[in-house]
Amino acid sequence: MARRDVFANITTPQGDIQERKAKPTYAAKGASRSMISSLNELAEKAALADQTLSGELVVELDTADLDSSFVSDRMSEDDVAYTELVEAIRERGQDSPILVRPHPSDDGRYQIVFGHRRARAAKDLGRKVRAVVKDISDADHVIAQGQENSARQNLSFIERSMFAQRLLDLGYDKPTIQSALAVDAPMLTRMLSVSGRVPAAVAARIGPAKSIGRDRWIDFAQRIEKPSTAALVNKLLDEDKFATLESDARFEFLIAEMNKADRPSKQAKNTSGWLASDASVRAEFKGSGKSYSIALKSDQAAKFGRFITDNLERLHQEFLSSTKTEEG
Repeated sequence: MARRDVFANITTPQGDIQERKAKPTYAAKGASRSMISSLNELAEKAALADQTLSGELVVELDTADLDSSFVSDRMSEDDVAYTELVEAIRERGQDSPILVRPHPSDDGRYQIVFGHRRARAAKDLGRKVRAVVKDISDADHVIAQGQENSARQNLSFIERSMFAQRLLDLGYDKPTIQSALAVDAPMLTRMLSVSGRVPAAVAARIGPAKSIGRDRWIDFAQRIEKPSTAALVNKLLDEDKFATLESDARFEFLIAEMNKADRPSKQAKNTSGWLASDASVRAEFKGSGKSYSIALKSDQAAKFGRFITDNLERLHQEFLSSTKTEEG
């Protein structure tokens, strides 16, 4: 497991750090097998985190001395889950310590590697936070942060994708990002294909969209590349209705409006009609480019259609004569 290597690095001197290699987390066959494998792996990661930190010296720190990680991996806070966490810590205390490191540029302060929610809960409760302090590199920081949060917080696909994009923008190589997210190269490519095309501002406005999976985000990313679609989305983001929706519903709202906007372009043919003076026959005409069709609507539609067919040669000659007259 990639997580095992990460904590081995954290607990050994920096000079002994070995190159990490991410291992694929997705099974080769079947969505169900993949899901079961991923859930088992996440459970193991969380257990490894607790086991590793449980053997370390735990200290109590003032939350005023803590700063957040230099890279964010969450798009918004789950208010219900956070409230439950606060109540749990209020009742039985903080079960698991957070991991911090000495701040790289501010003496006397600490930077949170993982455990932001526990630190926030301690602050809201007016308590000190239980923490393990480790002097680790930036690379180890992002790897430990990504893997611990993936295991504990079930980050959505878009949250993980935007986290990967932030790490890439900070200059981390893809193997390091793979280790941080515990994904293989093909999955990271899919994540970056979304984060690279969906503007960060748009993703932030939509939010974590917990129930929206990889395939739907890939489709959204492909469609928003079209300038007219991007303009529509930016307009919809400012609508009052959008602001009142939950994150998942915001995504669904944008997709629904994008689908509506696409319909006219698929029916761009010019449509007109004709009604006989006695209203016995109605015709609909559709023309686009080199194609033109006539649809007859009446009880006599078949009979009238055969009449037109039988007289096409005469009608065509009349058309040619009228065209010559207009040109002359």
